[in-house]
Amino acid sequence: MRIGELAARSGVSVRSLRYYEEQGLLFSTRSASGQRHYTEDAAERVTFLQRMYAAGLSSRTIAELLPCVDSPSEEASDAALERMAEERDRLDEHIAELIRTRESLDVLMATNRAHRKTLTSATTG
Repeated sequence: MRIGELAARSGVSVRSLRYYEEQGLLFSTRSASGQRHYTEDAAERVTFLQRMYAAGLSSRTIAELLPCVDSPSEEASDAALERMAEERDRLDEHIAELIRTRESLDVLMATNRAHRKTLTSATTG
């Protein structure tokens, strides 16, 4: 199938498909006129890539995990699981930092509210 058909089937843009190819995540063959042609399983591959992106993984990390998909083995599976655990730890650290940032903002908002009350009291009193 050509790139437009793959985009329609998978629900992603042609631009995204080109990006996936640039990153080595998706493969096509070229016709004599240079048009990309994909196999029937390419739509499943794109759906898989989308799930990986939705899980917060970068193109680089996804590329590291693809051997588990492309050449399944216990070793590849173990490596993929270890890499995903690293990514989960990274996300946990990021979430903790976001929570600390939100708590700091809550303190600033509480301080602002308290200060605002003093301003209101000063003008009405």
